[in-house]
Amino acid sequence: MELKLLNDQGQAASNVAAPDTIFGRDYNEALIHQVVVAYQANARSGNRKQKDREEVHHTTKKPWRQKGTGRARAGMSSSPLWRGGGRIFPNSPDENFTHKVNKKMYRAGVCSILSQLAREGRLSVVENFSVEAPKTKLLSQKLKSMGLDSVLVITDNLEDNLLLASRNLPGVLIVEPRHADPVSLVFYKKILITKQALAKIEEMLA
Repeated sequence: MELKLLNDQGQAASNVAAPDTIFGRDYNEALIHQVVVAYQANARSGNRKQKDREEVHHTTKKPWRQKGTGRARAGMSSSPLWRGGGRIFPNSPDENFTHKVNKKMYRAGVCSILSQLAREGRLSVVENFSVEAPKTKLLSQKLKSMGLDSVLVITDNLEDNLLLASRNLPGVLIVEPRHADPVSLVFYKKILITKQALAKIEEMLA
């Protein structure tokens, strides 16, 4: 498998050899879906709380007498059947949303994503990626000259200048290889990988 090596103007200068075991796999939609859903689920936190019929504020007085009214029997206004009553199975803050995915499955899913990105021409390699100063304008001009608007940049060394310059750009994310998650790989239109970062990815997913 060969990946395009881009210059500073975003034009393909040459090709870079990449292993087929990582960038030449078949597209496995079911596995990718499972990996992406598991990653999003594992990022959730238990921050929602609902009250059961014991916790809602109510009176213990019987709403009306048992017989003779023609209405259904009612004992308390905290019944889940009533408006303002408690929930039968309320959500609690300690709810567990995690999905278990084996390391082998996770790596195979990431490799399948990278392979599909390479086939679609959305994944490219650059020699290095940096800016001279921590200025958003410099990074914006650099990306504009390369014809990129929505891009995930995977660099081997996340410099302070690059990190500070990218914080205010909504369609740009710059991460190290170990932080390249499957959701970001799927979300962004283009993926840029530096040569040294490519070597680290090959080592991580080998």
